[in-house]
Amino acid sequence: MTSAALVGREREVQHLRTLIAGVEDRGGVLVLHGEAGVGKSTLVAEARRRAAASDMRVLATVGVESEQHLPYAGLHQLVFPVRSGIDNLPVSQRDALRAVTGLSDQQVPDIYLVGLAVLNLLAEVAAEAPLLLVAEDAHWLDQASVDVLTFVARRLESEPILLLVAVRDGTPARILDAELPSLAVAPLSDSAAETLLDLVAPGLVPVARRRLLDDAAGNPLALTELPKAVQSGAGISTAGPLPLTRRLERTFTARLALLPPDTRSVLPVAALNDSAAASETLAAAASVLARVVTDAVLAPAVSAQLIVYDGATVTFRHPLMRSAVVSTLSGDDRRRAHAALAAVLGDQPDRRAWHRAAATPGPDEDVAVELDLVAQRAQRRGVVDSSIIALEEAARLSTDSRRRAERLLRAADLAVESGRRDIVQRVLAEVESLELSGQQQTRVAWIRGSFDDGMRDPTVGAVELARLAEAIAADGDHDLAVRILWSAALRCFWSEPGTPARQYIEGVADALLPNPEDPRLLAILAYAVPIERGSTVIAGLARPDHQAETEPREERFLGTAALLVGALDHAVRLNAASVEGLRAQGRLALLARARAAQAWSATRLGDLAVAIPAADEARRLTRETDQPFVFGIVRASQAEIAALRGEHEQAAQLAAEAERAGMAVGARPILATVQTAKGISALAQGRFADAFNQLRRMHDPSDPAFQVALRCYALPELADAAVRSGQADVAAEIVDRVASFAETNSSPAMALGVRYARAVLADADGAQELFEQALSMMPEGWPFQRAWAQLAYGEWLRRQRRTTEARPMLRSARETFDALGIIPWSERARNELRAAGEGSPRRVTDVNERLTAHELHIAQLAADGLTNREIGQRLYLSHRTVSTHLHRIFPKLGVTSRAELAAVLHTTPPRR
Repeated sequence: MTSAALVGREREVQHLRTLIAGVEDRGGVLVLHGEAGVGKSTLVAEARRRAAASDMRVLATVGVESEQHLPYAGLHQLVFPVRSGIDNLPVSQRDALRAVTGLSDQQVPDIYLVGLAVLNLLAEVAAEAPLLLVAEDAHWLDQASVDVLTFVARRLESEPILLLVAVRDGTPARILDAELPSLAVAPLSDSAAETLLDLVAPGLVPVARRRLLDDAAGNPLALTELPKAVQSGAGISTAGPLPLTRRLERTFTARLALLPPDTRSVLPVAALNDSAAASETLAAAASVLARVVTDAVLAPAVSAQLIVYDGATVTFRHPLMRSAVVSTLSGDDRRRAHAALAAVLGDQPDRRAWHRAAATPGPDEDVAVELDLVAQRAQRRGVVDSSIIALEEAARLSTDSRRRAERLLRAADLAVESGRRDIVQRVLAEVESLELSGQQQTRVAWIRGSFDDGMRDPTVGAVELARLAEAIAADGDHDLAVRILWSAALRCFWSEPGTPARQYIEGVADALLPNPEDPRLLAILAYAVPIERGSTVIAGLARPDHQAETEPREERFLGTAALLVGALDHAVRLNAASVEGLRAQGRLALLARARAAQAWSATRLGDLAVAIPAADEARRLTRETDQPFVFGIVRASQAEIAALRGEHEQAAQLAAEAERAGMAVGARPILATVQTAKGISALAQGRFADAFNQLRRMHDPSDPAFQVALRCYALPELADAAVRSGQADVAAEIVDRVASFAETNSSPAMALGVRYARAVLADADGAQELFEQALSMMPEGWPFQRAWAQLAYGEWLRRQRRTTEARPMLRSARETFDALGIIPWSERARNELRAAGEGSPRRVTDVNERLTAHELHIAQLAADGLTNREIGQRLYLSHRTVSTHLHRIFPKLGVTSRAELAAVLHTTPPRR
């Protein structure tokens, strides 16, 4: 590295030096971004030099524009040098990484499993020596590789690994949206630019020197390359309105003109090849020139410093040099080069299809079919982004508008699956320019609303989607019809379409899914008609076949169905069962939803040992998988958890954050959970009128917090607040209304809520019988609700001056609240016991209060006997990161071994 290359880059070099020097203690990521030629590659080269000097190992990948459609091409470059370590990974990760790197023909799994495999592979390599990972021109990496790199980047804090990414400004780059640490590389200052120019081109006459400085505008590549144009006789680039990149390209184009004709013919083939293989380029060039071509033809381009040739590969020294070569070609010249490349790739059908497509100027159904097959193969391998690109190109080449529209709709549907809003918007805009059938128009609206379950685009409602599902089913695509009907049911969860809409969806569901045991049917009924068909769903959940082996996706359907019908113990169990399978499959978007449902249900049961880590993981995963409304529910659940722990300031902050997310689109489940959290917090603080007003809103159909199912599961809080605020009569009307549902609905949460509320609201003559009935009919696995009923009964007995009978109730309630970590209710029980003439031992600080949510989750898994590696697999962390967390956890809990850890954690109620 010459001193000239780093002129004016002292700040950036110091930043890199600090990161490299500290990599043993803390890994991380840095995204360098700036205009083309500003010096990102020079800084990367300096980082590589310093890393090597520090005995770090360097692994690198470079994005190439023509390779963007090749799935995992960039990742393959990165891990190929360490591929021998793949066989040491756990089986699922090993198979995933072998599939994406072409070492096997297995189906590629969810991209997050690939990410975990790469993370663990790199962590093992870094155990021998710290690692520097380099991704240059990341804006041109294929999307699958970008997604994996982003996944890895978020998990490097505890690893001796530094990821350095270089991205060009002005070019779409999804990695810039990942909110990773970044550093803008700006043009050089005037003085630094002058210094650099004088170093690379001393002795310039003043006029030329001034002209070059003005043209370069502080761009190091321009300052280095423009003088060569003067020295070669090609002249200085034209100043004026042209962007600097175009002026540089013109300079490189002028340099091309000085090369021999055969070299000028070979370079375009190399520029358009989606591989650096020199053998392919030379064979295709021979086809273009109709004569034998040897590698001697490359020598002049090497001498002109346009390419680097190592005997096997041809690479351009800078991407602008490649684009300059391509810019010299006419349309016919480009198509001839692509056709020649297609001809030499007969044994690689996917690459051949892409070059055939590039060689085809207009519609050609044969080539469109080839690309459609490429898309299908990519989809089967799990490479959704590549499938989307292939379908878009197949649509361009389609010979009739019907096929074109269908291919575009498939592409848009896949883009939803991969979380690409930008692609969905672009593709749907193209679809809408075509003549569409009514069914296709509704599919467009369905796809557009799929990102947020239709919350941001209410133009197509639940009934329209149900009708579309019927039509799609009639056309023979049953799976697509059920997916669309599920979307209709989700509309009923997030918003309130009204009873007729819910009943219509119910009828379509019964027709499309006649098997009463089908998990999809149970979920749709639970979302659409949880009151009317709650008993049907609960009966389905209790069937023995649902206790046997079930697909994780089906378990998630069942778990979410259980939540909506108030079978909260089933919801916790089924969502927990689905979680492990979804982890193994790497399906983080579904895992986020399963953990959110698990957290919501466990919070209602007062099982904070499950709820806290579940909510924390759901929060992180919903952010990572871009599910803002599920994130809102998670935040509301965390507000409820904070209220139950007596952390009222935090509860208020979390509730406000969730409310902002829900209010913007009228997301009723978020707002209902927010009101529950606010009501619990107010109740715990003795603000009984506030608590009642918050909770009452959930039962007002005109209020945005009204949610047809969730309102039924917070009756104990409502009744307590009503009695203490003089609103018992109003509460009794609400309870009677819910009780009328409970007559035909076997929901456990609804039934025990009604029984508790009636006991609390009863007059002195009837209260005892109702309390005893509520306690005797309390289902197993609901300790929070039992303790709450015992507390209320004990309070009532004390008010009746029956202190001897009150004390055992209050004592049992206190012990349960202590064990669960529900502090306000624990203190309430202590106060009542004190009033009844009995003291209480000081409450021991709960484990949940000494650890963060993330640490609690890791500690629980370690206490259950899982190894660091097994914990890492479950939480999508490297095992070394798990080890780092345990080193922090042990001192917090005053333990030195896993056995002691288990003893501490298992003093709390066991997790379900």
